[in-house]
Amino acid sequence: MASLVALGLTAAVLVVHTLVAAVLARFFRIRLNTQWGWVVYSLALIPVVLTATTILAGAVIPPLFDGAPLLLATFVGLPMALGFTVDLLYVPAPDEYDLPEAN
Repeated sequence: MASLVALGLTAAVLVVHTLVAAVLARFFRIRLNTQWGWVVYSLALIPVVLTATTILAGAVIPPLFDGAPLLLATFVGLPMALGFTVDLLYVPAPDEYDLPEAN
């Protein structure tokens, strides 16, 4: 049976991973001027970052998952889906901001 501390730490890691995925997707959307470049970079690089932080968080969180597929689906797949949803649906597109003219 999972302890309350392990569940709390798991929830905290999920929130941090969702925030990281949303920020990185937004960063790629702003910095890349191509139509599909941000999608390719997001799908290629965000899982690497989330996997690395999952490995680092594994030193702190007691094991709750039986196998690697469930672990990766929980700590990489779910935060990526939520991060993309937050970035695409709830944050205005980069083109909608009016920036001041540079001198």
